[in-house]
Amino acid sequence: MAYSDRTIAGALLFVAMVIFIMGLNVAEQLYPGYSVSSNYISDLGATCRDNSCQIVQPSASIFNVSVFLAGLLATISAYFIRRGFKAKILPLFLALSGIGSMGVGIFPEYARYLHYSAAFLAFAFGGLSVVAAYPLVMPPLRYISVVLGIVSLFSFALFLLNQDLGLGIGGMERMIAYPFVLAAMGFGGYLMHPDN
Repeated sequence: MAYSDRTIAGALLFVAMVIFIMGLNVAEQLYPGYSVSSNYISDLGATCRDNSCQIVQPSASIFNVSVFLAGLLATISAYFIRRGFKAKILPLFLALSGIGSMGVGIFPEYARYLHYSAAFLAFAFGGLSVVAAYPLVMPPLRYISVVLGIVSLFSFALFLLNQDLGLGIGGMERMIAYPFVLAAMGFGGYLMHPDN
């Protein structure tokens, strides 16, 4: 059975987000004393403070591999979205976010500026990509995706301004990541439906 470009794109994107969520949660559970509020998400790959880094295994390997694989699959999904929809903006934003995610996995916190640049790509273009999905999906997912993208981008702006709304740095990062991840998962499921 041959699958359409849209179905392949949806399956890849859905699986990418599942891998990220599962990898993140397993890595959190295996990291002693990890705080969803006061630890960065990337602390799971390597926790660096005051010029010293701590790598906690197996959390580091699980997180780094899962975030890399999620980014890789999202980037490949962008290729199939480009082919299936002839769209330009969404695949570009999704690919940049995926490349950023891969970079986070390749360059943990101890890589400093490489890590920060990769995380910036993943966060900024993740939120932009789900907003850019607007013309490709039908309501109500169209509106849900835009709202989640705006929440992600607004949270990212607050994060860059060192405002955490009492959630802590880790909580604020999750307000950036989770809306994008959930919207991307929904979009992936939408693309897999044969009527779309």
